Amino acid sequence: MKTIHQYQLANDKQVTSLALREGFRIVRCEYVVAQKRVYLWVEEPLKIDLPVSEHQFMVVGSGVPVPVSHCYVDTAVDPFGPEAFHVYQVVKNAASATDEERSVHRPPAESALRLSA
Repeated sequence: MKTIHQYQLANDKQVTSLALREGFRIVRCEYVVAQKRVYLWVEEPLKIDLPVSEHQFMVVGSGVPVPVSHCYVDTAVDPFGPEAFHVYQVVKNAASATDEERSVHRPPAESALRLSA
């Protein structure tokens, strides 16, 4: 079995640490206007014997530099304002990043951005 949990992320380049079960998958990122916060929805297995590890995430605005080692997760947009909030998984050292950390966000094929001329 598995379930989806909702997590509130800190704003302004502050790091949020989440204890997530092995095999987790980020399924949604959204700016919730009522709370003026970015939320992350994570699908996690419910098997109690799976290891739990700490993962760190950071929210930054457009144009804000982040270390090369950080892995992009998703973008949340304020529907009533000009702001966009970009979520990165904090990875201290790119060489030691696991495959899971390097590919945190696996967007569905239908969400691919299509540009027309």
